[in-house]
Amino acid sequence: MEARSFISGFCSNPIINNPIQNPSKASFPAVPSYSNQVSFKTLYSLSWKLDSCEYKLRCRSSLQKVEAVSGDTEGLKSGDRKKNLAVFVSGGGSNFRSIHEAIVEGSVEGEIVVLVTNKPGCGGAEYARDNNIPVILFPGMKEQPDVLSANDLVTTLRRYKIDFILLAGYLKLIPVELVRAYPRSILNIHPSLLPAFGGKGYYGMKVHQAVIASGARYSGPTIHFVDEHYDTGRILAQRVVPVLANDTADELAARVLQQEHQLYVEVAEALCEERIVWREDGVPLIRNKENPSYYK
Repeated sequence: MEARSFISGFCSNPIINNPIQNPSKASFPAVPSYSNQVSFKTLYSLSWKLDSCEYKLRCRSSLQKVEAVSGDTEGLKSGDRKKNLAVFVSGGGSNFRSIHEAIVEGSVEGEIVVLVTNKPGCGGAEYARDNNIPVILFPGMKEQPDVLSANDLVTTLRRYKIDFILLAGYLKLIPVELVRAYPRSILNIHPSLLPAFGGKGYYGMKVHQAVIASGARYSGPTIHFVDEHYDTGRILAQRVVPVLANDTADELAARVLQQEHQLYVEVAEALCEERIVWREDGVPLIRNKENPSYYK
């Protein structure tokens, strides 16, 4: 099946001057600085600051040995190509925007070369079109004469030479074909401290409502690798925020979202610099940039 027909800006130029036959010619112009302002009743200083904790691994047992995702673990070498990223969104795409802004500013050594969405009119897709990033609709709409299959999607991403896939509020289960085609290369962000409040049906405000109703004192975002089920892949990074006595779901969501934007950018930076390593027991860790003997 010809994959080109599924790439669309949903405007007069369906492939946004970036034909799939030659995705390497995609251009990514600088864009105005984007900021997502979050207001709080009170700013809280978290004395525990778990997000900044780092651990030095001394290989006393086989479970503490680590291996790199690929050969180079000391960051992007001069002359190496930047990593090609595909981002999947279903909504406003604020995490997508944060990562793109960090790329434009130069802190993330990668390029977002394609966006995948199941909602062509969502804010994330609009932002992609405004920044000349091709948009792929997956899964397709029933009224379409041709619908992109999972295998078609894999083929299309291969043509774009995608290294990593970042899910940023994508509400569809990733097909098994894609998971198997990109092992240890698909990341998702979830707005709770997994494994709590995860799984099918736990998304958006439903997560924050469930956290508050449970009486949990802490919440925060989790970034994890994607497997064949909802929110069950290996946890890579987390941030902790307090759940206050009189929180509403909106207030908690705003507090978590602020941390999401920071955490996903940091993970994208580490990913593109090949600083993600794996212990022998299958636990992923982030190697410290300044001191490779330490892990987050």
